[in-house]
Amino acid sequence: MVTLAEVAQHAGVSASTVSYVLSGKRSISATTRQRVEQSIRELGYHPNAGARALASSRSNIIALMIPLRTDMYVPVMMEIAVAVATTARTHGYDILLLTGEEGPDAVRRVTGSGLADAMILMDVELDDERLPLLRRSGQPSVLIGLPADTSGLTCVDLDWGATGALCLEHLAGLGHRDIAVIGEAPAVYERHTGFAERTLGGLRTRARELGLRVLHRPCEGGYDAMAVTLARIFDERPGTTGFVVQNESAVEPLLALLRQQGRAVPEDVSVLAICPDQVAVQASVRLTSVAVPAQEMGRHAVEQLVAKLDGRGTDDVVLIAPELTVRASTGPAPTP
Repeated sequence: MVTLAEVAQHAGVSASTVSYVLSGKRSISATTRQRVEQSIRELGYHPNAGARALASSRSNIIALMIPLRTDMYVPVMMEIAVAVATTARTHGYDILLLTGEEGPDAVRRVTGSGLADAMILMDVELDDERLPLLRRSGQPSVLIGLPADTSGLTCVDLDWGATGALCLEHLAGLGHRDIAVIGEAPAVYERHTGFAERTLGGLRTRARELGLRVLHRPCEGGYDAMAVTLARIFDERPGTTGFVVQNESAVEPLLALLRQQGRAVPEDVSVLAICPDQVAVQASVRLTSVAVPAQEMGRHAVEQLVAKLDGRGTDDVVLIAPELTVRASTGPAPTP
């Protein structure tokens, strides 16, 4: 392993000069800096992370808390995580990934040990039990998600309320009056997870404004659960002609069951999904959808956090406006 002393000897400078070039703590002439940087590249030198943290009081690590639960669509969570990691790397930070369901204990462990300079929290609940400790710690942090009380917090998220409203506006514009919402697994609502609750709130508010009848049913996903949920929907509301699906694992089972029942999409029923574009375009019927901007959310979160670490950030809420793409799964409501 190449040492700092070897870099100094190769560049013809003192070890302290190399250290100052790396830390930026003192002004070094451009010529000397270029010579040191060239030696670092030629020798393949990498500063010792532990020594660098001791010298700078920084670890250059961001902790990402991303509980991986069986009732969540993991590919979206991981797409956000990859965007966080790649964006962090461009700013000189590495990611410490915390995937357990430790809640406040994980926040306490990170803030108390100095493992990371800052934190990003995902899977945010309306009354998230991690937040009181996070507020007291004073550690720079960003939430990918929106709790009920955002005071003193920096948050980045899709505007889920506007997303729900946009879905209903599209179906209402096509003449649909009875609309069923197939939601996430029941446990997601029992935890009062922010994105699911806010989407439902946006749907219900817009339904009242437009005079629509909306029936919401959570669903575990999978064929059997979807079959039971769909039967309940048509038993309760036989005139349902529009579906909003916020559950990626329910999309294909729903389309298959509608085909089996002889209900054509979009001639008899329209289906609109809130999901990644990849899920929408690969479905057996290309789905009209509102995309989940996973990469944009991850990138925004890191940029907000780096600004806070550099002393430029403020507590702020960044909401990404939803975008609806019309494909083959929605059309005019059938004539009664």
